[in-house]
Amino acid sequence: MAYDASQDPTKDVRERIYIPELLRGLAVTTRHFLLNLFRDRDKNTSVVDRKSASLVSTVQYPEERVTYPPGYRGLHRLVPREDGKPRCVACYMCATVCPAQCIYIEAGEYDPADPAPDSRVIEKFPTKFVIDELRCIVCGFCVEACPKDAIRMDTNQHTPSEYTRPSFVYDIPKLLKGPPVSHPSDPWFRRSGSEEPPYQPVEAHSRIGEGRSESHPVKSLPAPAAPVVRFSKGG
Repeated sequence: MAYDASQDPTKDVRERIYIPELLRGLAVTTRHFLLNLFRDRDKNTSVVDRKSASLVSTVQYPEERVTYPPGYRGLHRLVPREDGKPRCVACYMCATVCPAQCIYIEAGEYDPADPAPDSRVIEKFPTKFVIDELRCIVCGFCVEACPKDAIRMDTNQHTPSEYTRPSFVYDIPKLLKGPPVSHPSDPWFRRSGSEEPPYQPVEAHSRIGEGRSESHPVKSLPAPAAPVVRFSKGG
């Protein structure tokens, strides 16, 4: 058992000769060593929930992996549409808001003769979409800025290790993954051509505008009043 240390170590013989306390410390270390050696370790990945007599709390990675929380910002992915193309419309919002400047985009235009419904209502698409994962600071600003729900960080994966720096530069084939996503507000579902829609479009995806419909349009802001110019008599 532990004992209360004296306020003046120079008057306590046990503390002055050190040997009893050295043996006490070795006994504690030996007890923990034997418990951890011969007792089965609780393999619960949550260390705080382990109830085993073994005091080993190390997660044996990669055989054991800690479950990431729901809000974990993992590896990026470009969200595909039902036809396999990325939802990205090359608006440069994510590249503009990125504080680390790790996103690079080059835009191309759809062929007007393309019979695909999305090609008639979307002007641009990314011919090159690159993310440098070494420069990324995992802030999630790109996900929040995207107006089309085209980029997410819901993969629940961290950036894997690589042997070369260029391997950390992810392009469209490497980013385009996961299940396809469609929203009722997608313009190719609402109109067949490139003419202006008869409604005020609202992005109603999983992050903003959830549950919005045409019966609850977005109110437009009133036009600013013209400035009043005053002239002095001396002018």
